[in-house]
Amino acid sequence: MDDNSTIVVVGGGLAGAKAVEALRDKGFRGQLTLLAGEDLLPYERPPLSKDYLQKGEGLDDATVHAREWYSDNDVDLRLGVRATELDLADRVVTTSAGEELSYDALLLATGAQPRHLDLPGADLDGVLSLRTVSDSDDLRDAFRAGRDIVIVGGGWIGLETAAAASNAGAKVTVLESLELPLLKVLGPKLAQVFADLHREHGVDLRTGVQVEGFEGTGDVTGVRLAGGEVIPADAVVVGVGAAPDVSLAQGAGLEVDDGIVTDAEGRTSDPNVFAVGDVARFTHPHYPEPIRVEHWANALDHPAAVAAAMLGQDATWDELPYFYTDQYDLGMEYVGLADPDDEVVIRGDLDKREFIAFWLQDGKVVAGMNVNVWDVVDDVKALIRSGKQVDRARLADPDVPLDALA
Repeated sequence: MDDNSTIVVVGGGLAGAKAVEALRDKGFRGQLTLLAGEDLLPYERPPLSKDYLQKGEGLDDATVHAREWYSDNDVDLRLGVRATELDLADRVVTTSAGEELSYDALLLATGAQPRHLDLPGADLDGVLSLRTVSDSDDLRDAFRAGRDIVIVGGGWIGLETAAAASNAGAKVTVLESLELPLLKVLGPKLAQVFADLHREHGVDLRTGVQVEGFEGTGDVTGVRLAGGEVIPADAVVVGVGAAPDVSLAQGAGLEVDDGIVTDAEGRTSDPNVFAVGDVARFTHPHYPEPIRVEHWANALDHPAAVAAAMLGQDATWDELPYFYTDQYDLGMEYVGLADPDDEVVIRGDLDKREFIAFWLQDGKVVAGMNVNVWDVVDDVKALIRSGKQVDRARLADPDVPLDALA
């Protein structure tokens, strides 16, 4: 693209901010506009369920760029402005401010939105979810000593918010429809670790339960279960996963399948439109099927490769999915992709929660999770990338260096 070209980036999260940074770093000098739906400068989201939620700290560090960076780099940052319509034929995006912006290339970084429950009472005040700074502010205000907090959903957001509420002195109940929290992610052996962790910290973790609705007039006062039991609630957090925000893409006729479908370079079914971050379902050289990754590391690093492709440069993206969580005194990093039914090998002590778990397919490591064991992610990545069958006994032996196995 030459200096007379125009690129519009839709989405003011981490992926959008890193995309405009990468476009400038890689030499694009044309018109560059970033549409950010929130009124805040683009920021990273992990602190919203961690330090910011618990302490009100860390948001300044989570801001991707200071305001001056955008002006210094000639990025037209539109805060509080959303894209409402996309015309692929004329290459025009319409905004919530009523403007029509022409583009030569468009990047969709629209992210994901929390899934909502279509249940009676779901619109009561105090039925909350977590995606934005404002959401995190609402949760922190609700998480106070002695209050009854009910978390619907035992996934990562559900458990992180449960830990924050428990640390704040609230009485916490977690409701999970499956037999264990995180069962579909970790499988039964590792999911039990997190179930035990929360119960040891006083959380009333109820599994195999179904929520039928929310009680209250105006404000929520309880959660009604199948069978009629009502659990008292001063506030409820709905943490039942997130859905990719494909409304703009779908309305324009782009190919959508659990996200916006792209090739390995981030290019959608329209050659002038690209997608990145939580919303993109992309081809990855390490996996046989396209993947969609909602984790922070993907939003941080993937935009550089997609920006290169937009500018006609070499674009290679082969980073493995990476995720981390902090709950109470447990810190964890997870890398790779596994099926919960895969074979699991443990190196370390499950009871002390100091271990590395490896998921194997056909004797090959496809994912690893280190819990309160540090500086091993690069070695785990090397094991996954090697594609070699490993000796299970050596894999489980802490005295065998991981780099010797790769």
